[in-house]
Amino acid sequence: MCRFKDTVLGIKKLDFSEKRGMMAVYLTDGREVLVPVGLFPEIKQLRKSQREDYMIMDGQFFSFDAISKIFSVKDVLNCNLA
Repeated sequence: MCRFKDTVLGIKKLDFSEKRGMMAVYLTDGREVLVPVGLFPEIKQLRKSQREDYMIMDGQFFSFDAISKIFSVKDVLNCNLA
C-alpha cells in the first residue's frame, strides 16, 4: 500500500465520465482524486469503452484489458515511499 502522511491508501474504483479529459480515482480512505488523462498517454489513447474495462489488483494497481501496462496508486498520487 502507498503510505501518504501516515495513511495507507489504495484504489477502490476509476471513473472517466465525471469530467472530460480527467480520470477520477476513488481511494480507500474515501477521497477522490482527479488526474488529467493526458498524464497517462497509454490510457489517453484508449477508447471510452476500453477505459471502462479496467481491473484493480490488490488495491494498489490497475490496468486495462486493451493494454499491458500496469499503473499504481503511486503513479496517480506521485508519492514516494522512503
